[in-house]
Amino acid sequence: MAVSGQQRRPVVVLYERIADAIHDGTYPPGSTLPSEPRLAAELGVSRPALREALLLLQEDGLLTVRRGVGRTVNDRPPRRGFEQLQPLEELVGGGGVVHVRALLRSVEEPTDFSTQHLLPTAGAELRFWESVLVADGTPVALSHEWAAPESVLERTHPAFLTALGDGAPSSMLAVLAGASRGVPLSAHSGITATLLGRRRGDQLSRPADTPAVLITQVVRLDGTPILAAKHMLPTGAPALPVLQSN
Repeated sequence: MAVSGQQRRPVVVLYERIADAIHDGTYPPGSTLPSEPRLAAELGVSRPALREALLLLQEDGLLTVRRGVGRTVNDRPPRRGFEQLQPLEELVGGGGVVHVRALLRSVEEPTDFSTQHLLPTAGAELRFWESVLVADGTPVALSHEWAAPESVLERTHPAFLTALGDGAPSSMLAVLAGASRGVPLSAHSGITATLLGRRRGDQLSRPADTPAVLITQVVRLDGTPILAAKHMLPTGAPALPVLQSN
């Protein structure tokens, strides 16, 4: 399956504008962001679009919402989570059949999230997969997955790189697992509570204010990160087994 570059998603562009302002010191650690109306006016965007980007920044650990204070800039994201290297469609299946519906298969510039976890070099592009997991005809999870740059995969895991080009109807993690027979992989995942937001609510056929669990995961081979993912499971999704670690 050919993969072609596409324009960055609008919410990603807005996310990066705010993330860049955080990184360049416009909003230093510990500072409070302007109110939503003021920030939307300063950026020239709608409040719903801004709210989506702020939600992503909060999920990625750049911001914290404090009652009575507002959104403050974090010094560094907290570490908490679980370790479970298994495709999400198998974890949430519970013995049933979960289908992976591909929404997007593209190549894009790194986001702040994928840069943080995959450490691409300047000018690198990453394969990006967006998928909805469907059980009994109902969307139960939304996955965003990024693979390391091709140059990294050629050096560390060429079988994974080849398998990505075959266009398998599955998650990227399932492709990685299938291409890694006998290859020692390690992973670290984080789990936080959040809300779906408008766009992801539309994709999962749920209201924007639906509570959800956000799982982030990074998979490494010999210490080199080769895959990073974000999985969103709304309230009512099948139960997810969690292994807690410090």
